[in-house]
Amino acid sequence: MQQYFVEQAPTYYEAEKKAREKYGERLTILQHETVRIRGGFLNLFSREGVKITGIIPRFNRGYREAMPQKEQSPRKESINFAEEKEKILALAGAGKDNALKDSAIKEVLAEVKTIKEKLESSGLAGSREEHPCLMRLDDVLILNDFPVSYRKALLERVRKEFSLEGLNNYDKVQDKALEWIGESVRIYENDKFSLRPRIMVLVGPTGVGKTTTVAKLAANFGIDEKGRHKRKVVLVTIDSFRIGAKQQLEVYSGVMDFPCFSAGDYDELKKIIAVNSDSSDLILIDTIGKSPRDMVQLGEMKLLLDACGSLAEVHLALAATTKSSDIMEILKTFEPFNYRSVIVTKMDETIRTGNIIGALSEKAKPVSYMTNGQKVPTDIRKASVIQLLINLEGFKVNRIKIEEKFPDRGQENMQQWR
Repeated sequence: MQQYFVEQAPTYYEAEKKAREKYGERLTILQHETVRIRGGFLNLFSREGVKITGIIPRFNRGYREAMPQKEQSPRKESINFAEEKEKILALAGAGKDNALKDSAIKEVLAEVKTIKEKLESSGLAGSREEHPCLMRLDDVLILNDFPVSYRKALLERVRKEFSLEGLNNYDKVQDKALEWIGESVRIYENDKFSLRPRIMVLVGPTGVGKTTTVAKLAANFGIDEKGRHKRKVVLVTIDSFRIGAKQQLEVYSGVMDFPCFSAGDYDELKKIIAVNSDSSDLILIDTIGKSPRDMVQLGEMKLLLDACGSLAEVHLALAATTKSSDIMEILKTFEPFNYRSVIVTKMDETIRTGNIIGALSEKAKPVSYMTNGQKVPTDIRKASVIQLLINLEGFKVNRIKIEEKFPDRGQENMQQWR
């Protein structure tokens, strides 16, 4: 019967090396994942590492070397379910009821087969005899928290585009991979004031910095570099639940000399928009921070925001520090709001953007703005591919080449970070 192993080390390469030294070159690696490796005094300290799981070859290295030459040739390991069944029957002994044994074994084998099929369908089963270049690239993708599906697609593209000889040049491979990653990023281009008023609504989870982002947008869209008003901006909050929410927005509006309103329901919001439509260029609406799991309150907020009309632009604020699995849940949960783009906040709090790039690519969502601090009106800029790429850890970024490939095309001159 098959035996399984688990090894962990700081990198995939080291974990695989340990496994092959212990169990031989013919082992089959089923999957790998990022883990925390405990260590230090009393195991109080830990660091990031990689855990691999796989199948131990049927014959160990010493036994294999003693076998005839024809048995030493590499062959793909596979599970013969009929053969395994007969072995289990033989070991079970003849004194037990064969019908009961057969029924139990069928159940076990069916379970094993199901697991095997799931592994194969997810691309985790089979031998991982990868080129060192692909393994190194995958380690970097894992380091940057790219989702599994994104990593698999990118590595498969590398396999198709590069010959075995080409894979020996890692720098060229990583340059091309970085270019493909950049191509997967969509930038929100509809950043114009063709309608009056332009209505922008920010939604998103609690604590991502929506109110501060609203203030930054108001300052950049409404005030020029000399501090003079260039557009008429109105600020609105529907967050009457959070303590100080209205006061915080009123402070910003007072400094910029823009009117600020608070709406508690659909009718109030509709009235505020109607009263200010003729005299305003931009109406910015700050919303309540909601947990993606609070479906009832999200539904209530959606009904309230319907007062903005079908032409309102809804943008989803999302912190760059959010892990990949949570990003996917947030993107899905806020779909009913029909958000046009994602505003990535807190870029200054992480050096890894694979989570953002991978999730937005899978959902085909564009990025409109990026923020990297609390300062108003600075610490914001139009989204750009280069800003996401230079935040990737472990990649050598040729900035001149990347900027030629992905130039900024925004229309609005923002007082962005340097």
